[in-house]
Amino acid sequence: MRIAPDIAEFGRDRLDGKVAYLATIRGSGKPRVHPVTAILSDQHCFIFAEPDSSKVRDFGLNPQFSVHCAMSDSSGSSGEFRMTGEAVQIQDPAMREEAQVNCTFRPSSRSILFELQVEEAIATSYRGGRPDRRRWHSGPV
Repeated sequence: MRIAPDIAEFGRDRLDGKVAYLATIRGSGKPRVHPVTAILSDQHCFIFAEPDSSKVRDFGLNPQFSVHCAMSDSSGSSGEFRMTGEAVQIQDPAMREEAQVNCTFRPSSRSILFELQVEEAIATSYRGGRPDRRRWHSGPV
């Protein structure tokens, strides 16, 4: 599953190695937001999480997520990028190596690796104060 190239590039510019905000769903059904650093390779989007973190607990109950890039200002001049999908825990050493090679920080050896499998991505830029949204879905809308 590949995101449309123009939307993927827009997202890469706003997420790769930068702080973004990950929303997960608690056992109670209420949302929880976490700052994360997304790690992007040619084919995958990863995050590392500490084993005792609330992200890991939340994903164990419900793998659904949403990630939104950080904003550079309140007018959205740098654009917005959001993606949603399911997080999958990765145990494959080759994929962990791929994530580590593309990572801007050194994850702990005990960190758990998740691939964020994207089902929808939305790129928004603002032209003349009006939003211009481009949307990609992995399947039927």
